[in-house]
Amino acid sequence: MVHQSDVPPLDLLLTGGSVLDGTGADAVVADVGVRDGRIAHLAPAGPGAAPAARRTVDAAGLTVAPGFVDLHSHADFTVLADASAEACLRQGVTTLATGNCGMSPFPAAAPGAPGQWADLGVFAAAVDEARPAVNIAPLVGHGALRAAVLGQERRAATRAELGRMRGLLASAAEQGAFGLSTGLIYAPGSFAGTDEVVALAREAAGRGLLYATHMRDEGDRVIEALDETLAVGRASGARVQVSHLKAMGPANHGKVRPALERIAAAAAGGVDVACDVYPYTASSTRLTSRLPDWAMDGGAPALLERLADPVVRRKVLSEVREAVGRTFLPEGVVIAQVLPGPYAGRVGDSVADIARDEGVEPAEAVLRVLAAHQGEAMIVNHAMADADVDAVLRHPDTAVASDGWVLSAPGDGHPHPRNFGTFARVLGHYTRERRVLGLADAVRRMTSLPASRLGLTDRSTVAVGAVADLVVFDPDAVADRATYAEPWQYATGVRDVFVAGEQVLAGGAATGARPGRALARPA
Repeated sequence: MVHQSDVPPLDLLLTGGSVLDGTGADAVVADVGVRDGRIAHLAPAGPGAAPAARRTVDAAGLTVAPGFVDLHSHADFTVLADASAEACLRQGVTTLATGNCGMSPFPAAAPGAPGQWADLGVFAAAVDEARPAVNIAPLVGHGALRAAVLGQERRAATRAELGRMRGLLASAAEQGAFGLSTGLIYAPGSFAGTDEVVALAREAAGRGLLYATHMRDEGDRVIEALDETLAVGRASGARVQVSHLKAMGPANHGKVRPALERIAAAAAGGVDVACDVYPYTASSTRLTSRLPDWAMDGGAPALLERLADPVVRRKVLSEVREAVGRTFLPEGVVIAQVLPGPYAGRVGDSVADIARDEGVEPAEAVLRVLAAHQGEAMIVNHAMADADVDAVLRHPDTAVASDGWVLSAPGDGHPHPRNFGTFARVLGHYTRERRVLGLADAVRRMTSLPASRLGLTDRSTVAVGAVADLVVFDPDAVADRATYAEPWQYATGVRDVFVAGEQVLAGGAATGARPGRALARPA
């Protein structure tokens, strides 16, 4: 018989909170105890002898939930330089799934390429050395695989090249990658045909990885792009995650409804498919996404050569012009960040603003900005409908995801507010204020649902034995503050955050503790 005195004290006891366990079940007022980084005690709160604990935190009147999992992040490109991740902590996020949209900082396109790592093992070691405040769950990007084998060439891979990409993918899987991602709207991933994607997704499926995709089109051909995505799932057997499902441009508003119907039908037919969404009607991406695919053959250096050739430039201009008013709304395309140059002062202005000031058409303004800034610029793109966001968010298999990469404030540029507000916005605006979701369901979409897509089996529920990634927030006060006009503002209403039982946010302020690490997919 084990006596109470023989049981070591808990490291932490959260008392009297309204516990949402992440499964979608109703809240229960309970005490949650942590020992050695895992939940060791879970019992209804009330009279009686509480277990001994080295530290007790009163959570009465607040909600206790699993730490939130951001299923779609690009923080692998920023976390090493900004390991504090305070923008995440202020929203209750404890794990970021990175390597999305076909982009990962490994494998390197060439030895010693700046900002790139030879393989996932080297990158994971760098993350652990940086000691972030949050966990990183890495995916490997198809675009990175392709660049490492074919460079930026716009052509089909040979059988040998496809074999090399599969080998690099297998290596990443063995080093703990959680999935394969594609960004079929971005070069060089856009240069791949469906057969190449199927072959790589089949390799991923055979190793238990998720297949997450930024589809080939999110505007005029969004339904056709989804059909391709579902065909990849059927042919490969992979678990499919449709990243940030949306329909861009007024002519396409409403198309998310037939898209969701197709997803539901595919799931009923045996395809393991789900989607995610960020709670905003603007996206954020590269300005080069407005260009025809062929213009990016060879990457940014080749683009600059084309823009310097009057004949080729006119062809690019003509094709950009064709999208104006449909998927390209000049007044809604806002410059978010550029390299130093003549348009650096136009950050926060729209393409329409620049075009008016220079007396040119919007398509010409796009080419001028790219030509002046080494072929690179980031934008915020206002082209979605509120009703579509609601529809996607309501779908039962939709997870919440930020698609962000900015990890703290303040900083340079004019980023999308989703970096600072995604999770708080769902809890506040969409749950408390508009009741699009119930609170327990909203928490499920931030915890157990994204974790299940990744294959994270040891966290994201409040259960004995689970890793103690936990958030304590006020459901009556949690809110996003970042706006399109003033994006550099943290969310409010999240009081405490714990990563593996270590407190990283206390009373709404970062503690400076950094217990996060690079996670590895369970073998």
